[in-house]
Amino acid sequence: MSDRLRTTLGPLELPNPVMTASGCGGTGRELAPFFDLTRLGAFVTTSVMPQARAGRPTPRVSETPSGLLTAMGLPGPGIETFLEHELPWLIENDVRTIVSVAGSSVQEYGDLARRLRNVPGVAAIEVNIACPNVEDRGRMFGWHPAAAASVVRAVRAQARPGTPIFAKLAPDVTDIVTIALACVDAGADGLTLINTMEAMAIDPHTLRPALSGVSGGLSGPAIRPVAVRCVYQVHAALPSTPIIGVGGVATGLDALEFILAGASAVAVGTAVFHDPAAGPRVLRELDEALAARGIARLADAVGLAHKPAGYVPPQVRPEEPVEERT
Repeated sequence: MSDRLRTTLGPLELPNPVMTASGCGGTGRELAPFFDLTRLGAFVTTSVMPQARAGRPTPRVSETPSGLLTAMGLPGPGIETFLEHELPWLIENDVRTIVSVAGSSVQEYGDLARRLRNVPGVAAIEVNIACPNVEDRGRMFGWHPAAAASVVRAVRAQARPGTPIFAKLAPDVTDIVTIALACVDAGADGLTLINTMEAMAIDPHTLRPALSGVSGGLSGPAIRPVAVRCVYQVHAALPSTPIIGVGGVATGLDALEFILAGASAVAVGTAVFHDPAAGPRVLRELDEALAARGIARLADAVGLAHKPAGYVPPQVRPEEPVEERT
């Protein structure tokens, strides 16, 4: 793979910008038979919580015409089992690992960061703030700037100094830029945009909600335009803050769209369920798309859509024809 794909997310340097989205790659063992996980820029774990969780009862997955509706309930082994069995396997296999954490109180987030403080092999922490806050009548942390900032501040205080922290934001807010500003002011090194969108479906056969939890999170191609809009708006407000773009990335051109909007990396999620090797394929297609446009470095494409019409970045060679390889 060419050096054109190297990227920087604040203090985190990666050989390429493609990673898995949290919750879509299992523990890593599930994807390992399909490709070498070290080919990814990073592997993002499922959101780890203080205690093991079975998740919501079935049905908790429903297909839609252009995406996937899920209400998993954050099932997982809990921090003890994760540290004892899951993380060591990733480290032993030299997988660059970003650990996603989630909790139901500010203290739980801080405790999780503290447990990871002296663990080697953690490239960064992704803070999933799309979780119900039991101390605030179950309202999502990510819905309110102050609540989101309090979580980021707690993780920053307990995490190992120098560990990059990324806040993962939900799009179901009035002004995502305000939430983003609050998280960065609280100590986030970067942002992951976006989490799933709240949605629901009703089964015409049972005449009842298709999911046991009534509503769930919509992912896949349906939310990509929303995710691109969020990345574009936040990059415009915070151009020096690194962004990981998430939401419906299924091809290299999808990834390029996020890059042009202002993301320095992308995460592949729903596409993995029907194409386990989607990550390496998206990476190859992105490299081809950049080459076809004469862009020598990924960094030169980040936020390019914000430039005025006619702007040509220094690394672009206009004399080369734009061709797409099939």
